[in-house]
Amino acid sequence: MKSIQIAIDGPAGAGKSTIAKLVAKAFNFVYIDTGAMYRAVTLKAIRLNVNLADDNAFDFIDQTRFDYIDGNLIMDGENVDEMIRTREISNQVSLVSSHLSVREKTVKRQRALSEGKNVVMDGRDIGYHVLPNATFKFFLTADVETRAKRRYHENLNRNIHSSLEDLKVEIIARDDFDSNRKHSPLRPADDAIIVDTSDMSIDEVIETIKAKVREDEALWKQNSQK
Repeated sequence: MKSIQIAIDGPAGAGKSTIAKLVAKAFNFVYIDTGAMYRAVTLKAIRLNVNLADDNAFDFIDQTRFDYIDGNLIMDGENVDEMIRTREISNQVSLVSSHLSVREKTVKRQRALSEGKNVVMDGRDIGYHVLPNATFKFFLTADVETRAKRRYHENLNRNIHSSLEDLKVEIIARDDFDSNRKHSPLRPADDAIIVDTSDMSIDEVIETIKAKVREDEALWKQNSQK
């Protein structure tokens, strides 16, 4: 019986990271935040003072170690989960993740991390590119106003002061960039379940996903007998 893979995609601020982490906890699956990995690559590139627009400047990824411990991303032995959530990283990560070399190197790591495990993986191209054979695929979306408010409150919780209007502009710009990039653009897989979270609480979204996953009783029965 192969492992169960749950792919959760969606644009910035749709709640996918929060939802994916809690779904993984509910099922006792490994949580892999691919967006965090691209953010970490961006952080390291800035630290190394490389040209973020240069597709050939990211060979350092091959010598970089990534681990996930309790949902936190550990890069080269350092917990960078908080450092990668700053606005500086948020405003640069789309450019970094648009490079083919970055995506190829990073996707290879993501697939290796998920191999042979029950996982919940979230990102922007998981369902149709990173894990095209995922057992379950979800695409979370929400209107811009809702996503900006969520990001605003997330920032407040991290003591990051931001303007709601500025966040809306940034989210719209990132949506446009991610959806129109050449390599692995933001889009749902053809067989993904679309979930509009605009008027849903976190608990409601989680229950929606859990209910869909649990519908396949035969799968769970076989998996429990592994």
